[in-house]
Amino acid sequence: MSIVVENASKSFGALHALKDVALNVERGSLTALLGPSGCGKTTLLRSIAGFETLDRGRILANGHDITALPIAKRGIGFVFQHYALFPHLTVAQNVAFSLKVRNVSKERRTSRVNELLALVQLDGYGARRPHELSGGQRQRIALARALAAEPSILLLDEPFGALDLHVRRDLRRWLRELHDRTGTTTLLVTHDADEAMEIADHLIVLRDGAVQQHGTPRSVYGQPSNAFVMHFLGDVNTVHGSGSSIHVRPGDFRLETRPFGEALPARVERVRDLGARTQLDLVLPDLQRVTAELASGRATAISASPGATLYLEAIRFHSFAGEPNS
Repeated sequence: MSIVVENASKSFGALHALKDVALNVERGSLTALLGPSGCGKTTLLRSIAGFETLDRGRILANGHDITALPIAKRGIGFVFQHYALFPHLTVAQNVAFSLKVRNVSKERRTSRVNELLALVQLDGYGARRPHELSGGQRQRIALARALAAEPSILLLDEPFGALDLHVRRDLRRWLRELHDRTGTTTLLVTHDADEAMEIADHLIVLRDGAVQQHGTPRSVYGQPSNAFVMHFLGDVNTVHGSGSSIHVRPGDFRLETRPFGEALPARVERVRDLGARTQLDLVLPDLQRVTAELASGRATAISASPGATLYLEAIRFHSFAGEPNS
């Protein structure tokens, strides 16, 4: 089921959380709603789910206006950051909760719970209580519970935010595989650009309640619409020149030991060995500092070490019209 948001606005007192937001989430896609804290992404997600009421605008699911529909009639599953599992219920009872509320037969509930526990790779855990599970397991149970009533749309609000980095990496790969098996239209809220880039089909980048850019991860990363989007999606150097600035990712510099083309001399200030790659902090002739990143073998080949002089040129960069040179 597709989701279309038309001119959505929402304020909380003097705070304009959403400002005429328009977006389209394609049927069967996994779309990431990406932006810093306070940009409006959770407000937008809660508005789609029905937890918040828009001041202005419409929300359509598969072409049908659901703006005024009650939560229970929207066909939407919602997963919160902090699981929101019922501690007094077993895992199986948690997963079956929405089915019991809908008066689904006991036989069907049991069958559906077993099916979902297998889907989230936790079959055999039905008799346990939430406190007996790890954080990653609890989040998978929260996803199973959201999927129990076979929603047309799945909304995930920072679902891995409370987990450590290793568990997050495992779970986001697992979520992508789960999505590919179920095909449920999914909208994921996250402030983690790496997470969004890794698992999403489409990105929607928000800032201060307004959409900055949308598109595939490749198009948004490779052709950012402004400096905010570029910086939010990864490390960037901003190099100021006479009346203009350019933005260069650390991996988009060419470094040599001898002068070439229009390369500038740069003094190596610090070297960070990150395993397969090496980062170099460099000082330009006008004392601006930049960070370059090379494959570790290349860094060894050019003998990059503190105090050395290398020659540097940006092979890819972006500049944005109307940007102040500050």
